[in-house]
Amino acid sequence: MKSHQSTQTMKPATAAKKLGVYLEATPAEFREGVVSRAELDAFQADPPQWLRELRAKGPHPRPVVAEKLGVSISGLARGGITDALTTEQIEALKQEQPEWLVKERATQAEVRKEAARIKKRDTEG
Repeated sequence: MKSHQSTQTMKPATAAKKLGVYLEATPAEFREGVVSRAELDAFQADPPQWLRELRAKGPHPRPVVAEKLGVSISGLARGGITDALTTEQIEALKQEQPEWLVKERATQAEVRKEAARIKKRDTEG
């Protein structure tokens, strides 16, 4: 019997997540099709213009927004941010330093500090 290797494909939402972009902002042909593993690799190796622009200007999905602001996704929700934001909106929040952002950044810093302490304890033990 001859083995036949099928092409792995993924839904556009999965591909967008792997690329770190907001699905609703991608071109229609991306949202309406399927993405093969080879296409995903090509997008990552040599991003087309639309992908470079999305990564630079947004809108960005919440995990990317949270990372850029230095908070958790839950922290975004507590701060009332439930939608994708553009790079410009993220920069404005960084400049404004609303109370919720300062609080969530401090919380995130404590979480990281505690994780580092536990990791150190576990590697020494």
